Amino acid sequence: MTGISFEEIMFTIMSATQDTFKSYMNIDLLAGKVEKRVDPVDSDVTGIVGVAGDRVGYIIIATNRSSAQCVAKELLMVDEADEECIRDAVGELTNNIAGVFKTKYHEQYGSVALGLPLVVSGQLRTIADPPESEEQSSINVQCKGVTIPFTTADGTVSIKVMVYM
Repeated sequence: MTGISFEEIMFTIMSATQDTFKSYMNIDLLAGKVEKRVDPVDSDVTGIVGVAGDRVGYIIIATNRSSAQCVAKELLMVDEADEECIRDAVGELTNNIAGVFKTKYHEQYGSVALGLPLVVSGQLRTIADPPESEEQSSINVQCKGVTIPFTTADGTVSIKVMVYM
């Protein structure tokens, strides 16, 4: 297990994200520039799945409301997506990406377990970044990891996938 590089994990999560969008929604995603850190994100909807096994960490999917609505409509095959549909779709999307990641990771590297998806909204910031105000809600995450932006060619869907292990 020690021979697995973080770059291999990163490329696996990129492939898992693109495969999930293509398989479940027939949406082609383009990957943007990978940042070698978990960026502070102010998102309308964020899905989080814990990863356990020989490596532990999190897979985090963050997006804005319009992208979340588009995903919900396509994934759940509905005409309109209310708050519950959006939460369900982002949870399912995060779970599916983590599941594809788990399958690929298991095939190549061994045992991996996933937690249940958690769907939240608001600001994600690194532990080192102080909140702008005492009243601002946020989730603190470790800052070792990567952030991978994805978008469709027409810009209708834009998400950030963050992973740290």
